[in-house]
Amino acid sequence: MELHRPVMLAEALAGLAVRGGGTYVDCTFGRGGHSRAILEALGGDGELHALDQDPEAVAHAQRDFAGFANFHIHQSNFAQLAAVAGQAGIAGRVDGVLMDLGVSSPQLDDATRGFSFGKDGPLDMRMNPGAGESAAQWLAHADEQEIADVLWRYGDERNSRRIARRIVAQRQETPLTTTAQLAALIAAVPGPRSRSIHPATRSFQAIRIHINRELEVLHAGLEQAVDVLAPGGRLVVISFHSLEDRIVKRTLRDWARCETPSVRLCGKQFPSDEERAVNPRARSAVLRIAEKLP
Repeated sequence: MELHRPVMLAEALAGLAVRGGGTYVDCTFGRGGHSRAILEALGGDGELHALDQDPEAVAHAQRDFAGFANFHIHQSNFAQLAAVAGQAGIAGRVDGVLMDLGVSSPQLDDATRGFSFGKDGPLDMRMNPGAGESAAQWLAHADEQEIADVLWRYGDERNSRRIARRIVAQRQETPLTTTAQLAALIAAVPGPRSRSIHPATRSFQAIRIHINRELEVLHAGLEQAVDVLAPGGRLVVISFHSLEDRIVKRTLRDWARCETPSVRLCGKQFPSDEERAVNPRARSAVLRIAEKLP
């Protein structure tokens, strides 16, 4: 498997309808797989602006993409898309916006970031480690009801109340500071669970989404994406779980069906069987495309 292989690369490029001389925004740079393909399609013309709130991703972009004169990296998440576009002078004339949602493969693979229970590391989970509170800090003070609500709302965790109760009891004896501690605690909680995934999967997803305000950022980013697009510009969004995809689907549908539609729906796609076989991250992906109307 290719390291940090971008998900649905060909489908994303086709959905954006990249053309020479165009202006594009990659809202989630990661390690630049989608960005590099867009730049290659541009062939030295046009411009690509990439956003990422992770300072490691920004440093990677500055180092490895320095040879592209038409590439610009911005340390920001896409809740500030309109501000970034305004400062760059591209608001209202962007030909395509790409959003590849969720945590990136490099973040998952780095144990020090605390996103994965597969490798022990500090219980952080922040996409920007320099902003906001970590998962460990939140779990140290959140009350039992708040923790249970987050696990249920963002993870569909059926054991949410039991897990929350155990977390609150555990922290009175020993602070929860590592991913291994939290994963072991969750695995030890009795109750209904899936046989196909690790018992901590849903809880880790839920806590990550809460810590990074991912769904609020998504709502804001979608609204701003349509504003920065030029008429005929394309919005391409790749989602990885039902919470994200539900927001994208309903938002685009509402915009397309309102009295004065602002977008035209251009369909959805799923990864090919071949991609699912070689890229595990692609297995739950859904790609949706919309085009801004005049």
